[in-house]
Amino acid sequence: MEAPFIAPDALIRPWRTATIVASLIAVVELVVLLVLGFALLAKPIAHALKHHATTAAKTSATTHATAKPKTVVHRTPPAVAHLPRAKTGVLVLNGNGRTGAAAAESARLHGLGYPVTATGNAPSSNYATTSVLYKPGFRGEAVRLEHDLGVHAVGPLDGLTPAALHGGKLAVILGAG
Repeated sequence: MEAPFIAPDALIRPWRTATIVASLIAVVELVVLLVLGFALLAKPIAHALKHHATTAAKTSATTHATAKPKTVVHRTPPAVAHLPRAKTGVLVLNGNGRTGAAAAESARLHGLGYPVTATGNAPSSNYATTSVLYKPGFRGEAVRLEHDLGVHAVGPLDGLTPAALHGGKLAVILGAG
């Protein structure tokens, strides 16, 4: 008995078809495995990343909290008086409402060597502390007068014009304390 004759082309086709089908099944299996692997690993990886970020943030916050802050120092140039007391005119204003307070302070300033250019009442009578105010360029003289009087408030003219000083360089506003 002779073997039936099969055309060579018929022998090749089933093999080619089988290879294509097997390859498609392998691709589908690969995709399914990748999706399952991603689904299973995504949550633990996300949790690990979140934990790492939280730890890094806490470490950074602790480092910044324990680090010494940089201190910025604004240094004001030292106040140097250029005029002697005898040439530093002072306006004395009563800001505490007590009768005769400006005249008494005027006498005290004369005893310290300051000429008093004028006395009067401040715009208000409810100043809490005594203040020394100065014209531009006379900060050194104001600091010296502040020291001489034993007060702790000095600043540029606030609410007064230089003309209101009656030729003086400084103003003393008497407060309650």
